Amino acid sequence: MSEKYIRKNKNSYKIIKNSRVFGKFDSLDDAIFVREILINNNWDIDNFTLEMHLSLDNYIPVSKIDEKLVILGKFKDKPNDKFLEKLAKKRIRNPNNSKYGLNIVKVFDLFMVKKQIAGDEYVFGVFDNLDDAIFTRNFLLDNNWNVEAFNEVEYCDESETYKIVKVYEDRVYILATFKSRSDALNNIENSKSEFLNKITKHKHGLANHPHLDALTEHIEDLENEFHITTEDDVWNFSEVNDPLSEIIFNLTPWQKIIYDEISDEFAFDDLVQSLSRYKTKNFDKKVKRYLDELVDLGLVEKLEDKNYRKI
Repeated sequence: MSEKYIRKNKNSYKIIKNSRVFGKFDSLDDAIFVREILINNNWDIDNFTLEMHLSLDNYIPVSKIDEKLVILGKFKDKPNDKFLEKLAKKRIRNPNNSKYGLNIVKVFDLFMVKKQIAGDEYVFGVFDNLDDAIFTRNFLLDNNWNVEAFNEVEYCDESETYKIVKVYEDRVYILATFKSRSDALNNIENSKSEFLNKITKHKHGLANHPHLDALTEHIEDLENEFHITTEDDVWNFSEVNDPLSEIIFNLTPWQKIIYDEISDEFAFDDLVQSLSRYKTKNFDKKVKRYLDELVDLGLVEKLEDKNYRKI
């Protein structure tokens, strides 16, 4: 009976009975170990949550995740409940032990949280650091992808920090991160002001924050919502001095997005790929239209073979 109910795949072992998969494991020994647990439970895992087993002087916690049994680890000392809860959450968030876990992809230097729902792909946030992306993904997984569940200050259980959160048009933005809840609560207004400052500088080409691209046309709405007027100790956003800066200052949001994205010389296909975080229907035509407008403004020169050059 050593391999009964166990099917070997290329790099794993599955426990299968009556066409149902009860678990997938890296080693035959682990599959046999869990199969015996299932047999002792008459293959009933509906009420299975977490059980601690002892084998060869190791404590082995076994949990049910996504209707399958998984081994959370092997320990010489018995782990406490809080530690096991963290292990279970980590397994749920990254069942395949991938680089970033579920629902996070890296696009150039940005991290995007996205999910397919009813056949459509939704982007829930674009971040300039992995920590903010992981926090957002974890919170949404725990709250059934409901962005309305966010409070203004939320705790991140992985980094053990507190984050100031803003949800705008169903996308999540992290304004700032603090080590204590009191620090976060005391810095909400400052964080909002700095957040608006970043968006405005990015829009005017005074800083590079591509994860805030989608907000450059909503500065006034955010100022009204936050009851803040964007200011900076160095830059006066209402004044522009040289002709090039004035042209850039007055670009439309999509013209500015493309202008900030391009390098000195680039291919059209590479530009479309680098802007994939914005992809919608007829996206190539949309990029081409705004790129042609930049050519007409004298900011970009069209070369041969679908290549362009920033002037």
